[in-house]
Order: sequence, then structure tokens, then C-alpha cells
Amino acid sequence: MKSRWVQVLLILAVLSFLLIHFHFLTCSNNAPMEENPPVHILILSSWRSGSSFTGQIFSQHPSVFYLMEPAWHVWVAMYQNSAKVLQMAVRDLVRSVFLCDMSVFDAYMSSQKKKSDLFQWETSRALCSPPACDSFSRNDIITAGNCRTVCGKYPFSKVEEACKTYSHVAIKEVRFFDLKVLYPLFTDPSLNLKVIHLVRDPRAVFRSRENTVADLKRDSDIVVGSQKMKGEMGPYNTMQEICKSHVEIYKAGRQAIPSFLKDRYLLVRYEDIVRDPLAKAAQMYSFAELHFTPELQKWVHNITHGKGQGGQAFEIGSRDAVSVSEAWRKTFPFQKIEKVQNVCKEAMDLLGYRLVQSEEEQKNLSLDLLFGQN
Repeated sequence: MKSRWVQVLLILAVLSFLLIHFHFLTCSNNAPMEENPPVHILILSSWRSGSSFTGQIFSQHPSVFYLMEPAWHVWVAMYQNSAKVLQMAVRDLVRSVFLCDMSVFDAYMSSQKKKSDLFQWETSRALCSPPACDSFSRNDIITAGNCRTVCGKYPFSKVEEACKTYSHVAIKEVRFFDLKVLYPLFTDPSLNLKVIHLVRDPRAVFRSRENTVADLKRDSDIVVGSQKMKGEMGPYNTMQEICKSHVEIYKAGRQAIPSFLKDRYLLVRYEDIVRDPLAKAAQMYSFAELHFTPELQKWVHNITHGKGQGGQAFEIGSRDAVSVSEAWRKTFPFQKIEKVQNVCKEAMDLLGYRLVQSEEEQKNLSLDLLFGQN
């Protein structure tokens, strides 16, 4: 009898072991695989430098959640402060957006806010497709006009909901003036940050800014102070600060860089994008760990080989990109060119933009020589 009970207990013990082993094996097989952490992309530039277009290269990708200049809300709410002071608040907002925590906007927007209250929300394909809007597919190429017409009624909560469903979060921002301000984000273990530093020939930037003075007045006042904006030299004072910021960002990203910046900084010149848009888009996508689909290749080609001249601020449409990029050479007085070159000489030397010495050289120098190598 005793031996029989021993046998029963042994059988029960074996069965219990097998049941427990099977349970853990099943749980292990059913457990979701650890996903790759999101990639965070910051397109760092200045006003009228082709950044809205470059942002669209990322926005139209179906794996990317994109926001255009979310720090606009910081500058509107805290316009009495200098750009240098505001950089910390901008950095905190950018970090929260990268982590899909949109409660950060509560400090700058009404408690009754809607998705359509977000600055330039309609330029984000992610906010024009599910779950932020049901009128388009995630794989659609969506224009801002079409999105604005049908996707504005959704609640602000959809912004955060949509953000959490993407493998990449991209932000285009023009309100950083020193890469060192971003060092805490590079070393933040919750972020996987990559920076694309987009620059453009200062002469072209200045010429474009002249066409959008009213749109940029508040930002210019914050950059240099309203007093320095007065008089004939006001616009050149602003341009000097912008060029100085590009120098600081470039030096921090390319010269004596800290180890945490390795493979996380990419300098891109707008002129190189428009001269070979498919190659440069492929380079930026590779840097950001994104696949360049045939649909996106077609879109990039078409958007840069149209007939438009790109006159309106923030407006993205098909244009003759090369013609637009060099328009300053045909319409910009040489006296102004000399002044811009004087205040931006260091930036132009570092970034590979050749100074022109005469009106004749301005109009006749080939683009390859003008933009040099970098």
C-alpha cells in the first residue's frame, strides 16, 4: 500500500512539472517580441532655408509621425523673452513630442484645443490619416489643402494617439541656435535622436526673407530684439545671428564631437537637395533608417520638377527647385549681396558657399563652383 502511494505521488509530481513547464513555454511563445525603439529625427534649420520642403520628405513617409515647428507655440506664448532663453522651453517641448506626450501643449494652448489648433497641423500626413483622420489611407500622398478641408474636426487627443503608432517621430524646427542645447536629448536613454542640419546659401535666404517680412517679424524681433530690427541694418542683423547659429551647430556637429554624437549628425545643403533630389532624399532616409519606396521617389521627383516658384511662406507645392534655389543671382542687387557676405562670411566659408566679387561673377559663375564641396 505504501509503495503504491509513493508511485501515485511520483506520478502527480511529474504531471505537475510537465504542466508548469508547458505553461511557461506557452507564455514564452505567445509573448510579443521586443520591438525596435522609435527613431527620433530633428530637422534643424532656419527660416526660408527649404526646411518646410525637407520636412515634407519625411512627413509623406508612411512610417513617420511628423510635426512642423511645434515650438511656434512656445514663441507665441513667451514672445517677451530672447531666443536664447526660450531654447530650454523649446527643448523640453521637443522632448515631450518625441515621446508622444502631447500634454506639454497644455502650457501654451487653450484647454478647449482641437487638433486643428496645432501650428501647421495640415502639413503632417500622420495627422491626415488614421487614427488622426479617417478620410485618407496611411499610404496616400496627402496635400495640406486636401487635409485641411476634411480632417480639422478631430479632437486634440488624436495627436498623441496617432504618434504612438509610428516607428519614427520627426520634427522640423527653426528655433534652436546651438547644438549643445540638445546634448541632454542625445544622452537621454528614452530617446534615439538623430539630427539633420539643413543649411542654405545665406544670399538666397536673405532674398527669400525679403518676400516674407511680415510673416517673420515676430520671430526676427525675438532673434535680435526689436531695437536691432529697426533701420536699414535690421534685416542684416537678423541674418548675422542666423549665420552665427549655423556656425555653432556645424562646429558642434562636425568638429571635436563628443562620442554620443557619432553617426547622429548629418549636414545637408538645400542646394544639393534640389540639384539631385533623389540621391539626397535617399541619403537622409538611410540616415534616419527609413526605406525609400517607389511611390516616394516619384513624389520627390515631381515636387522638385514643376513650374511653381515657391513664393508663399510654408507653402509646399510642385516647383522648379533648381530655378528657385538660384533666383537670387538674377534678382538680388550686388550691393545687398556684399552686405550679406560680410555678415555671414564665416558660415559661408565653413559650409562651402563661394563668395562672389562682382555683379558679373554673380550672374555667370557656374553652380558647381558657386556651391563648391563640403
